[in-house]
Formats: sequence, C-alpha cells, structure tokens
Amino acid sequence: MIGALILVIALVVVAVVSLRPTPLAGAPEGEAGGAGSSRTFATQAPDPLLVEEPTGPGYVDRIDPTWATETAGRTGIPQLALVAYAGAVVRSREVYPDCGIGWNTLAGIGLVESDHGRHGGSVVGDDFRVRPDIFGVVLDGGETENIPDSDGGSIDGIGDFDRAVGPMQLIPQTWQSWPSDGNGDGVGDPQNIADSAIAAANHMCRAATEMESPDGWRAGIAAYNNATTYGQAVATAAQRYADEG
Repeated sequence: MIGALILVIALVVVAVVSLRPTPLAGAPEGEAGGAGSSRTFATQAPDPLLVEEPTGPGYVDRIDPTWATETAGRTGIPQLALVAYAGAVVRSREVYPDCGIGWNTLAGIGLVESDHGRHGGSVVGDDFRVRPDIFGVVLDGGETENIPDSDGGSIDGIGDFDRAVGPMQLIPQTWQSWPSDGNGDGVGDPQNIADSAIAAANHMCRAATEMESPDGWRAGIAAYNNATTYGQAVATAAQRYADEG
C-alpha cells in the first residue's frame, strides 16, 4: 500500500550512504502508523529461542520451531520471514555482540519495505527466496537521489542506475558490503530474506554500535533510511511486534 507516509518519504533527500528508496509496500493500514505518528524508538524484543542441535548449516536452522510458530501466530508475521529475522539476530550477535538489535526491529523494516516479502504478489519460498524478484524504483534523480550504477547490473538487473533489491530493499552498495548466507545454501542472495535480513542487521549495527537505547536505535534506523516518517513507521510496527511476541 502506498499512502501518505510513502509520498512523504519519497521526497526526502538523504545521503548516498544511507539512501533508501521509497518503501515498496508500506505498512498496511492501521499497523505501523502514519506520518502523524510520534513514536521514534522501539524496545528490542528478547532473543529468539534456539534449538540445541540445529538441523542444518544456516542461521535459520538454529531457531526453535515452536517459538517461531507461536510467535508468528501472535504477531501475524509470516513464519518464514520471522525465522529469517530471528536468524539474522543470531548472526548479528556473533559479528556485533554489543549491538542488541531485536528481531522485532528487522520485522518492522521488513513490513514497511516489502510487507515481509509479499510486495506485488511475491512469495517467500521454503528456501527463503522471494519469487518473483522484488526491485525498487530506479534511482535516477527524478523523485529520488541520483545513484549511478555501482554493480554493472549484476545485482539489480539494470546498468545505468542503481535500485534497491529484495525483501529488505538493499541498494547494491549495501549488499556488496554485507553479502550474507542466512539459510546455509552456500549462496548469498539479496532476494533471499534470510540473507538480506543479516545484511540489514549488520549494516545498522555497524552504524549504530548499539541499538538498545533510543539514541542508538534511531542511529541504526537512520543508517537505513533517515526520513523521520520512516523511523516512526518502523518504530510503531517494531514495538507492536515486541509487545505481541
């Protein structure tokens, strides 16, 4: 859904290193608040429960399936997306042990950016990859920042400019900084929500150092998209997920 919030975000000029294009899906009506929301911080949810013996090599394989099923039921987050966010938290604890980012914050971003990988009729498969592929608007300097091509089209499929890719809407420059493999298939793919959630978490944790305080959380989100309305929408969704999870 593209509402007033999305139109406001589209007009915000941000720095190239933190540029995010207009979120593709936006928060469903009544879920993440609108441009008038005043929430600017979300409490980080407790870490997901883990299994003692993972069934596979991926970070998603470490997540307790009962926890995932029950939490998905309470929050309404699709279970595969939730497991991807939770797996990204497990990985972030290894890379940035002091960051403290919660799965609920990643879920808030996933909701606003692509409705948890469901934008435009896409579906998250059992391999955690979205199909059809999800792409953002071309960043050609029209109503967006002008970002010339940085990947030769190898990531975003176009050769003149960049555009955001996948369910977490990562621009090629960000993905190239954090190529990740969340589901243990040996392939890093920004169209894979388990992979892209790790890249998103690491990107924010590197920028913010810690995300358990209001200032730290806002710094992490600003590294992703520094529009005030964007932060408010993510905060409202993330807090709801923390409360319900």
